[in-house]
Amino acid sequence: MTGTQSTTVSVLRDVRPWGGPSVDLTISDGIITAIDAHVASPSAPVQQPTASAAAASSAGTGAGVGTAGTAGTAGTAGTAGTVVDGRGLLALPGFVNAHAHVDKSWWGKPWVSYGGEATTQGRIAHERAHRDELGIPGTNVTLRVLRELLRHGTTAIRTHVDVDLGLGTRGIDVVREALAELGGAITAEIVAFPQDGVLRRPGVIDLLDQAAAAGAEHIGGLDPASIDRDPVGQLDALFDVADRHGVGIDLHLHDGGALGAFQIELIVERTLRTGLQGKVNVAHGFAVGELPATQQRDLVAAMGEAGVSMTTVAPIGAAPLPVALLEEHGVAVGLGTDGIRDLWSPYGTGDLLALTTRLAQQTRLRYDEELVHAARIATSAAASFVGRETHDLVVGARADVVLVDAENVPDAVVRAPRRELVVAGGRVVVRDGEVLI
Repeated sequence: MTGTQSTTVSVLRDVRPWGGPSVDLTISDGIITAIDAHVASPSAPVQQPTASAAAASSAGTGAGVGTAGTAGTAGTAGTAGTVVDGRGLLALPGFVNAHAHVDKSWWGKPWVSYGGEATTQGRIAHERAHRDELGIPGTNVTLRVLRELLRHGTTAIRTHVDVDLGLGTRGIDVVREALAELGGAITAEIVAFPQDGVLRRPGVIDLLDQAAAAGAEHIGGLDPASIDRDPVGQLDALFDVADRHGVGIDLHLHDGGALGAFQIELIVERTLRTGLQGKVNVAHGFAVGELPATQQRDLVAAMGEAGVSMTTVAPIGAAPLPVALLEEHGVAVGLGTDGIRDLWSPYGTGDLLALTTRLAQQTRLRYDEELVHAARIATSAAASFVGRETHDLVVGARADVVLVDAENVPDAVVRAPRRELVVAGGRVVVRDGEVLI
């Protein structure tokens, strides 16, 4: 934490939303209330964006702050507050981490060497053997992970939180406490996640039921066929809980090929039967990228008709998701970091823009419009994954704004430059890459 305090913003001036013309964003109670063309004041000239990132870096381009206390100052309409000068930087909406595990990390602790078997079951066993000695889950370590996400511009998350016979639902309380420490800078939807299986661990369904009744927005599942060895049983149990409590389902599905596709078909059937369209997500879903073209198209079309979405962590080595096909059939796609420096893997930085770069590379996106679409997957197009109707740089949206020194959106996607300024809910929470709260 730095010594600089966060600032409540009344106007964020001279920014370029999505690389467009420079505008001033008026903000009230954390909401964007007006967007006006920026007009530089002759008495207070504004530094213009530089021609290249290198020149901007050497010139020390950043976002300045001034106080407005008089009527009509920079579009404040007479409201006293702080005007923040964006100096012509590129503006994007806050990043949406649609698949996180913020309860699992050892971020900020001394290095933890990778151990155990490199299989799903091996990782589960290794985590359960060592999480207590690392204080996982814990409020302080979860807070450190959340602040790292925030530093990179993430302002909304959907996080899976372990629910099992050893922890009960305690991890959910831990995550909520850590989020509260940030005062709403990051908003979250929680998935009660049965990492150790569902049916094979009697009592877990009851825990998921309790979590849903206590306010978890979603319940999770895990490889119904390969972990529980009973895909019909696990899915029927999950859909029963979700239907009774009106919550969503967000299910980890690592099983590939025909086995994975079969389970997605079962998910589609139950989504339609229970009327949970728009509330069911398949996380990972490696099978979708592995199927032959005709089967892939048929499965994606069925998912679109049922309103079943997908989340990916753009894993190295996996078959890439058919992003264009998913978009064609109306299947929402979210991007997430997965775990970050945890007992499953030592990798992860929390930088969703850098992950967007990887997604674009993995799915072979090169044209400008494709790179812009990748940025939207990580921001505005992910609104539904975090319970928002709108998440964009538009009037009426929560004022979550990320400023980067980039010529345009494609440039930002391929370089993932430092976040110069992050505004979350109308507050400056990151400046020059440093978290202020």
